[in-house]
Amino acid sequence: MSQKPPRKFFEPLAIGAPAPWRETPVALERMIHFFPPHNQKLASRIPEMIGTVDVLLGNLEDAIPSDAKVAAREGFIAVARANDFGRTGLWTRVNCLNSPWFLDDVMEIVGAVGNRLDVIMLPKVEGPWDIHYLDQLLAQLEARHAVTRPIMIHAILETALGVANVEEIAAASPRMHGISLGPADLAASRGMKTTRVGGGHPFYGVLEDGRADAGPRLLFQQDLWHYTVAKMVDACRAQGIKAFYGPFGDFSDDDACEAQFRNAFLLGCVGAWSLHPKQIEIAKRVFSPDVEEVLFARRILEAMPDGSGAVMIDGKMQDDATWKQAKVMVDLAKLVAGRDPDMAARYGL
Repeated sequence: MSQKPPRKFFEPLAIGAPAPWRETPVALERMIHFFPPHNQKLASRIPEMIGTVDVLLGNLEDAIPSDAKVAAREGFIAVARANDFGRTGLWTRVNCLNSPWFLDDVMEIVGAVGNRLDVIMLPKVEGPWDIHYLDQLLAQLEARHAVTRPIMIHAILETALGVANVEEIAAASPRMHGISLGPADLAASRGMKTTRVGGGHPFYGVLEDGRADAGPRLLFQQDLWHYTVAKMVDACRAQGIKAFYGPFGDFSDDDACEAQFRNAFLLGCVGAWSLHPKQIEIAKRVFSPDVEEVLFARRILEAMPDGSGAVMIDGKMQDDATWKQAKVMVDLAKLVAGRDPDMAARYGL
């Protein structure tokens, strides 16, 4: 038999490990806010940030110098032990599988704070084999350290091979939480001619048709990441997991950051990374559904309680397909309302 039987898929991979998740836990994750755990000044601000963000992620990988890797790991453990995160998710991004730090990252963190950790973000995932390795390792460590709930895995899509295998990655384990786009490493892997971290490029566009009587032809800038985001969203949604936009590196261009986040939101992503504090508010604004859209969606659900049939609302036909769209919007609004009393009032929830 070449494939694992379905019933084996949901059995623990180690004796004494917790039973795998059958459904991804429901959580509001509009932004994954990164912090460098080795920086004592920034780490000391974590208590005041809890509750203001949906997810806090201690970063151990890129942007952490080689001589600070151990300090970052120890700093993350200290932060995890010292704080009660409540409804705010606690994640870490470990170093990549072929690095000299990966094994100690996972073994030491799970051993020290496994029952506090929600998600491990794994960089540069290229195929399901990478997920399978971490899946088995986590089960063994959970069993050893009496971790009571499975630690989930979040993959970063940042190589051409990973994009080619994204459907298999999304389906690799019941631990799969979601996938984020990593545009900078992916650009390098593909040989793309850009040094930007996310966002568009002024040379990537469509030139309008020329006419003899017209002036200069306009270039309409296009989205470099549209295809990859859409492919990632399809792979994630097919498996019931979440898709995220990753980093936007130009902290001086808030408008472009918001536009990129909004494109991802409209395509089906549920959140994005925030690397700078001001990106937190951008992500909250973008990944919380528009108030007018939610109010209209509520009217659809109220007019079609069981989702069957068809009705006219403001001259627009609504049927089972638009009922499903409305439910997606209202369900998300309810999650936002649970964290934000002001938005709850505006949504009427």
